[in-house]
Amino acid sequence: MNTRILLVEDDERLAELTAEYLTKNDLQVAIEPRGDVAEARILAEQPDLVILDVMLPGKDGFEVCRSVRAQYRGVILMLTARDEDFDQILGLEMGADDYIAKPVQPRVLLARIKALLRRLPSPGDTPAGEADKMIFGQFRISQATRTATLAGQGIDLTTAEFDLLWLLATHAGNVLSRDDLLQELRGIGFDGLDRSIDARISRLRKKLNDDPENPTRIKTVRGKGYLFSKHDWN
Repeated sequence: MNTRILLVEDDERLAELTAEYLTKNDLQVAIEPRGDVAEARILAEQPDLVILDVMLPGKDGFEVCRSVRAQYRGVILMLTARDEDFDQILGLEMGADDYIAKPVQPRVLLARIKALLRRLPSPGDTPAGEADKMIFGQFRISQATRTATLAGQGIDLTTAEFDLLWLLATHAGNVLSRDDLLQELRGIGFDGLDRSIDARISRLRKKLNDDPENPTRIKTVRGKGYLFSKHDWN
């Protein structure tokens, strides 16, 4: 059980049942019921993945996510009590990699965790060659090292943001619909309501210095989806 998970959940019974199920599936799980204490533990312990409830004593999940994101390189999966756009988008804007609405079936949670963990680079991973790198003007992105730079400056990306940016870049010049993106990144189709891709695109544009009012690097193609430009990177 090498994969370490910190479950931040103040419902003691729910936390114990969830941890027991995940442990039986070869995951190492620690439980923390308080948001303010969880913040320090995430930074000190650097678990592979954090399951972060929104409603917590001491400090809510959104605040914890926002506070640790810059110094925590693992995955943050937020648990929202309500299946509402506001909760989901706010979590993504704070830097969460994904979200799932409560109550959630343990097997569904496990499947989502495994999907997120597959995106993390293994310790022994090494750059594999030019096929794992792309250059557009002053923008460079590497799948092997999971890094991106613009004009020589590193871009701070969450796991989910990197995956979306890489996917867009590998299809540069082509329009990808929300359904295309969700199918590839989360294994689900677009239901007409999910705003997770839009929220993540908005964050990427800010980090890429793209004009939010008139974006030229990641363009919105009305009624169709998003297009990563091959140009406009100088």
